[in-house]
Amino acid sequence: MKEFKFKIDGKDYEAKVAEQDNGVLAVTLNGNTYAVEVPALAHHAAKPVVHHAAAPAAASHAAPAAAPAAAGSIVAPLPGTIKQVLVSDGQKVKQGDTVITMEAMKMENAITAEADGTILKVRTSVGASVNQGDVLVDFQAEGQPLSDSPRGGEKPQPVEKPAAKEALPPTGGAGSGASKNVEAPLPGTIKQVCVSVGQEVAAGETVVVMEAMKMENNITAEFAGKVAAVKVNVGDQVQSGQALVELA
Repeated sequence: MKEFKFKIDGKDYEAKVAEQDNGVLAVTLNGNTYAVEVPALAHHAAKPVVHHAAAPAAASHAAPAAAPAAAGSIVAPLPGTIKQVLVSDGQKVKQGDTVITMEAMKMENAITAEADGTILKVRTSVGASVNQGDVLVDFQAEGQPLSDSPRGGEKPQPVEKPAAKEALPPTGGAGSGASKNVEAPLPGTIKQVCVSVGQEVAAGETVVVMEAMKMENNITAEFAGKVAAVKVNVGDQVQSGQALVELA
């Protein structure tokens, strides 16, 4: 892990950077942790994967973390909390159907099936904290032999995480009537802008949809207000901390 101390506009910041799997860096800035995807470090993209009868991986000499996903598993692409389980054992699903929604880095992420098939077993529940790579659902793709499906087993017990620290105050300064920005929590691409200038929004309302780490994420307002400015357009590439919408 590397530690950095620096100033931006006279304000002190402290950052810690630790490299994770698949080219993702865990960046802790003033107590708040973000997952930052660095394509140059990635061995392969981090995404929910349906493995089709994959060959067994070679044994690793490193200390084990989460249990490896069996063939036919849908796994957590990053750490988070399960918000919805939308399927049940034995249910048929189509490619692109959402099977799980999870909250990670204050965004709601849809975990989808990448092929038509059948849900063999749901291995998580609403409210569970999961780590990257934890098995969420045992899945059998259409046409996949039953013998290739994952064997039953005990449900992984995710490690409970401490409550997240309060996020840094929004940009815009203190004082009544000061403007505040809704910012990008990590790098990504703008897929949809859901508000316009002059529109009143409530706390928790989605203002922008962005794609990050192969998932669509709803970016919500953490406070109520009126849209003073929309700072991005559909298709824009944004960086972590970049202002997306200004609220007055």
